[in-house]
Amino acid sequence: MLRLEGLSKRYANGDRALDHIDLHVPAGQVVGLIGPSGAGKSTLIRCVNRLVEPSEGKIFLGDVELTALGRAGLRQARRRMGMIFQEYALVERLSVMENVLSGRLGYVGFWRAWFRRFPQADIDRAFAVLDRVSLMDHVDKRADELSGGQRQRVGIARALVQEPDILLVDEPTASLDPKTSRQIMRLIVEICAERNLAAIVNIHDVALAQMFVQRIVGLRAGRVVFDGPPESLDPAALTAIYGEEDWSKTMTREEEAEDRAHEAASEQLRGVRAPLIAEAL
Repeated sequence: MLRLEGLSKRYANGDRALDHIDLHVPAGQVVGLIGPSGAGKSTLIRCVNRLVEPSEGKIFLGDVELTALGRAGLRQARRRMGMIFQEYALVERLSVMENVLSGRLGYVGFWRAWFRRFPQADIDRAFAVLDRVSLMDHVDKRADELSGGQRQRVGIARALVQEPDILLVDEPTASLDPKTSRQIMRLIVEICAERNLAAIVNIHDVALAQMFVQRIVGLRAGRVVFDGPPESLDPAALTAIYGEEDWSKTMTREEEAEDRAHEAASEQLRGVRAPLIAEAL
């Protein structure tokens, strides 16, 4: 689906944000992109849709070389790439429906877009994705009336209404509380499975990435230093990505927290079952 060959980005001051990245993401796979600040995670995502122009290398989406496209070809190719932003990138004064329909701007003419006269098929498509992300009760609300989690769902719906082949997701949970973060990550992963979508998710929360994605790619100083399943992300791998730290203690605390959560859930379940059993007897 997506293939990067020798992708590099060097800025005018000589700083190298990406250093010969080779990466293949097949259809249906969700990749978590992790690494310290400045590792090149956001730059990589923005190079894929050429919001940032690569300095070297090639990018393929399917059989189309994105790095060889002119303006018209790139505009068409961007229809196939749904972008989900950390800060939502919504038009605050517009309704939820209008923000979602903006995902169809690449398919309609200028004047239809200007007057917001979208084909009925696009409106039906927007209703369908709004239902999928549980926003049908908020269709006519302005974007600035929504919570952070609801805004991110609008951003997901806007990306889906494009009918893309890949989702490029930049820090989708950075502004959200832990519970909402899990809900948003779960939604992204479920949608990718349903639609056989590839996805690259730039995420700073390692534990959250391990919980939901199928594959983790770790960047450091613009280079891939880890590429594997979440269960292989051991202290040695974390040190390679982030540098020296006592990761074993961190991982132990995470495991203990999970154990406590399981125990609490079991206790709650036993508390529910006990009266039912007594009543049955």
